[in-house]
Amino acid sequence: MRNYVIKRLLLGVLTIYGVATLVFFLMRIVPGDPARIALSEPGREGKVPEEMVRAMRVKLGLARVNVTPRRDLLEPKYGERYEQMLAALRRLQPQTVMDSVRAGAPVNAGGFILLPRELQVDIKDIPVYQQYGEWLWNSLHLDFGNSLKVNRPVIEEWRRFFPVTFSVAMLAGMLTVLTAVPLGIISAVRQDRLADYLGRVVSIAGLSLPTFWVALLIILMLVIWFKWLPPLEYVPFWQAPWQSLKQIIFPAFAVAFAQIGMIARMTRSAMLEVLREDYIRTAWAKGLGMRLVVLRHALKNAFLPVLTIFGLQLGFSIGGLVVVERAFNLPGLGNFLADSVVFRDYNAIQATLFATAIFVTAANLLVDLAYGWLNPKIRYQEGA
Repeated sequence: MRNYVIKRLLLGVLTIYGVATLVFFLMRIVPGDPARIALSEPGREGKVPEEMVRAMRVKLGLARVNVTPRRDLLEPKYGERYEQMLAALRRLQPQTVMDSVRAGAPVNAGGFILLPRELQVDIKDIPVYQQYGEWLWNSLHLDFGNSLKVNRPVIEEWRRFFPVTFSVAMLAGMLTVLTAVPLGIISAVRQDRLADYLGRVVSIAGLSLPTFWVALLIILMLVIWFKWLPPLEYVPFWQAPWQSLKQIIFPAFAVAFAQIGMIARMTRSAMLEVLREDYIRTAWAKGLGMRLVVLRHALKNAFLPVLTIFGLQLGFSIGGLVVVERAFNLPGLGNFLADSVVFRDYNAIQATLFATAIFVTAANLLVDLAYGWLNPKIRYQEGA
């Protein structure tokens, strides 16, 4: 079991960085200059001064500032202290030096006052392979740079938005399990009866209706029928549980509705197959009650394919969270990702999808480990 977990963890790391690599290079081949797009209004990309574009490329990590002191001017000025001045200049941020030179202001390098004409500032594009190497190294230290939209570290934005997304995702998962599994069990036990027909209608509706459409229908029903809207300002659950629940229950249901359809149909199919097995017939013949046969003997074996689908649905729910948070105006990671895509915020997009890959990989690892608990026959051995 331990060897299996180690192998799965290593495979998970490779999967995460494979996804991150794919996203990194896809972002680079998308048409259009991201720096110019970030600075321009729609349809006016050519109106931005070239200096501003190159400065933005530095912020995006696509270019680097090179500061070269003019030796012919500075060596006669400082003489033997020239090397000390160079060391002090290297300790300054190149971006800070460039801003001072462009503003025509002197640069203070550890007490050495350098005039703009004594420094040569160049901006050179960084090769793609070097950009990738730097991003890879920084990601190991959880340093994803600043978000261009708010000019704050991306990791700080995660801390702000993650609680909202986590609350909606967890509540959606609970609604899925508590609704879909009983619905599938009832449909299987009451096959071809009214309860089964109603369960199949709900399942097909969940599979057919897109998440964004369900979210819009919920908003319309709340406004038109009940004349009520959820609170617009998000409140954390630990501060005001009831108000927070009122705000996230409807987005969570919109995300869960599609999952309910898939999980309910899979539960019904798996239960119908298991209920026809010989050991279930034997249990009925022994006179065991329906609850004991269905919940203890049938459900545990039928739950394996359901668990597999549930693990996969966790990944798809991330896409649902993006549109649902957008529709309900929730300050979560989905809304943050949507804004980052519109703004072409490289740092935020890459970092958010990197976190998404970690979440989906971890969810699937937990699903695999749960197989052994549900069915002893497939418990992973030490050398598996």
